[in-house]
Amino acid sequence: MFLNLFFGLREQGVPVGMQEWMTLMTALSRGLHGSELDRFYNIAKACLVKSEAYFDAFDRVFAHIFKGVELDLDIEEELLNWLADPKQFPELSDEQKAMLERLDADELMRRFLETMSEQDERHDGGGRWVGTGGRSPYGHGGYHPTGIRVGGPGRRRMAMKVWEEREFRDYSTDSTLDVRQIKSALRRLRQLTRQGPSTEFDLDATIDETCRNAGEIDLVFRPERRNNVRLLLLMDVGGTMDPYYEPVSRLLTALHEDRGLRDFKAYYFHNCIYELVGTTANLYRAEALPTGDLFRRYDERWKVAIVGDAAMHPAELLSERGNINPRRETSTRGVDWLRRIDEHFERVVWINPDPEAEWDNSQTCQVIRTIFPMFRLSVTGIANAVGALVAAKR
Repeated sequence: MFLNLFFGLREQGVPVGMQEWMTLMTALSRGLHGSELDRFYNIAKACLVKSEAYFDAFDRVFAHIFKGVELDLDIEEELLNWLADPKQFPELSDEQKAMLERLDADELMRRFLETMSEQDERHDGGGRWVGTGGRSPYGHGGYHPTGIRVGGPGRRRMAMKVWEEREFRDYSTDSTLDVRQIKSALRRLRQLTRQGPSTEFDLDATIDETCRNAGEIDLVFRPERRNNVRLLLLMDVGGTMDPYYEPVSRLLTALHEDRGLRDFKAYYFHNCIYELVGTTANLYRAEALPTGDLFRRYDERWKVAIVGDAAMHPAELLSERGNINPRRETSTRGVDWLRRIDEHFERVVWINPDPEAEWDNSQTCQVIRTIFPMFRLSVTGIANAVGALVAAKR
């Protein structure tokens, strides 16, 4: 049975490894579960589940294995039809409510299953059958201090159990970003190398050299380990990016505060990268930099992250003189500038703040995805983008 729990969790996508499993076994060997199912549930959940994103999957697997409850509980369509269009009845008095029998969970479920097997028609306003608006422990729209809500909306938020199709969502790791979360996702943006003057004492090498010299001490020094990652950030600004001002600002803040990067530079563009990028959001001031200068200033070792929703008219990306600003039209297409960036730098990713479900509905987004790997502007998305940036060379 325990192995069924282990493999059941793995089948449901819960990342349970041998380390977590042996931690649970150690807890059981020490009797921390107290030979009680509820305490075992808490111990198992604490040992095996590392993220709240998997709480729902764990509960479903645990219930299936240890309580005999199927993972998907189906309700007879006929019963749901009976419960549709609920009838309204006068509210019970306080005295009537106090007289209703309170049931524990096991007795409640036993009576419910027994009642369903006997019921053969719709009921409303009663005190026994599965129905609406009554005093029965089963149904919805009525009142019972320890009842099961079957279908229908929750009204008083007091049902002991809810029998319906599961429509809950697992907790998402793609939550709204804050600076702390972004910094956590950026931790992988590290490639430590030893470069520069040899100023750090190397104990192991000193011992080796001293042994080779028959005990005569020979001190060895080495360069310090430093992060060798240089990051170039290109950000779409204005227009359809206005709703994403806050999350992009947090990303920029986190990168500015990341003292581990060897170097970091940020530039702006609008919709697509053309012949100019800006050091400020006003792209056409004196601070603007010719895009071709990026290739002269920053060699292929720089990592590049482009942030934008990739939302524009197809002509802006695919046509000559496609720049949305008619005073800045050139014969070089936006898609050609993107390809030059891809060819010059070893690693480039595109980070999109729009929901992934919308990417396939945008022609320009689909074209850009053929050039750069695209990731969502979220905790998980940034972590995956960073992984792509520091991966081995293509």
